[in-house]
Amino acid sequence: MAVITETSLRAMHKQGIPNPFLLEKGDKMTPAAADYLKGRGIQVKAFDEHQQPSTDQAAEAISEIPIGVSNRHVHLSPEDVERLFGEGHQLTPMRELSQPGQFACQETVTLVGPKGSIHGVRILGPARGATQVEISRTDGFSLGVHAPVRMSGDIEGTPGMVLVTAKGTVVLTKGVIVAKRHVHMSVEEAELYQVKDGDTLILETQTDRPILYPDVVVRVNPRFALDFHVDLDEGNAANLKTGDRVKVIGKNGQLYSGYRR
Repeated sequence: MAVITETSLRAMHKQGIPNPFLLEKGDKMTPAAADYLKGRGIQVKAFDEHQQPSTDQAAEAISEIPIGVSNRHVHLSPEDVERLFGEGHQLTPMRELSQPGQFACQETVTLVGPKGSIHGVRILGPARGATQVEISRTDGFSLGVHAPVRMSGDIEGTPGMVLVTAKGTVVLTKGVIVAKRHVHMSVEEAELYQVKDGDTLILETQTDRPILYPDVVVRVNPRFALDFHVDLDEGNAANLKTGDRVKVIGKNGQLYSGYRR
């Protein structure tokens, strides 16, 4: 038996509150908690412990994932941090990101490609093992860089570019990608959605420009929090903004049996 309060629901909000919200036998919900769910369009249903749903039905019940629309950004190795900002420099956190322990930095760089440059590109911290630049396809046209669509960290065979600050320059021979859309999940969230690392989800936007994403890669890690990441081009195409939600309508290439448009 559990007591569901507004405070406990707010703590769940960042990871995503299931819709419908299932109350198990004996659970109690405060009036404030009920109003909190109602105000967000989340239904409350009783969970009959003697008629538990199948794993696919359970996954279908948890039907929404929050969205993070990602603008162009740079991840730097510790060595490149020093090359660009000086020996011993540490990246300065400006604001936290959706993933625990990650942050947008006060520091920015200029991206320089064969055809043009983009100033004020945000660095994300903390420093990583290898420098990686994530741009949109539109950015690539401006820079003259034909970046492939890749998962983060998969940089072999990718193009490079030049990174410039007032204190230094780094010439990359590889590391420029267009990030493939993906979903971050903790181990517990992956269990709820009945998926594992490397599986794919079929997601549907809920805006005035609806789009289906048929092959969104699931990335599972104990340090992750539930979040669907798309770049700015994909976000603009569907009128998405950070904080919106997408609906899970299938996995591994198969639509859920109850899906209706």
